[in-house]
Amino acid sequence: MHRLDHEDLNGGAVDATPLHRHGRALRVGIGGPVGSGKTALVAALCRALGEELSLAVVTNDIYTTEDADFLRGQAVLPDDRVVAVRTGCCPHTAIRDDITANLDAVEDLVERHDPELVLVESGGDNLTATFSYGLVDRQIFVLDTAGGDDVPRKGGPGVAGADLLVVNKVDLAALVGADVDRMAADAARVREGRPTVLASVRTGPGVAEVAAWVRAEIAAHADRAAPSDVA
Repeated sequence: MHRLDHEDLNGGAVDATPLHRHGRALRVGIGGPVGSGKTALVAALCRALGEELSLAVVTNDIYTTEDADFLRGQAVLPDDRVVAVRTGCCPHTAIRDDITANLDAVEDLVERHDPELVLVESGGDNLTATFSYGLVDRQIFVLDTAGGDDVPRKGGPGVAGADLLVVNKVDLAALVGADVDRMAADAARVREGRPTVLASVRTGPGVAEVAAWVRAEIAAHADRAAPSDVA
């Protein structure tokens, strides 16, 4: 039910954009269309990594705090480690163009909790949605099979450029007539070696692979931030 595009998630083919140092925490943005499973992925990662890492989450909604409320209701983290940003504007504006509200929320969480990982969930947006690297260090883009199996072929900055692509809800593919193999092959063509995970976040498959990718990025982030032994 899940597959990686290549064996080494941190091999030379993966995007070599330098990781930016923001205190101790690695900041990972999670974007994608409405209903693709971004909040479910955040919850799953908190469950998978919460026993071993200190985490915090920032959610984005245009007018409500529903995503943050859902995460608190699921008790995936203590309530004070989940902060909601109400953007009042197009979701990509708050994660790319004017990141002030999100940056303030992240920095407040870092000051209060000193986490190792901060997940920043975008509001639902289109295929052009990307995060500013002034806000996050790495980006995950989430699609779902019900959105159409032609979406990976269409590409766009979110699909093509994200550090990790997650094609979610593969368990629903047969019900909506989606060809998962086609989606994986098209993603491989447009992503130029960047990894893709095929997943069903709510039922489990694929979550372990995404969590492993996050662990590897945290390790790489720590290595880059470590003081040099060279005099």
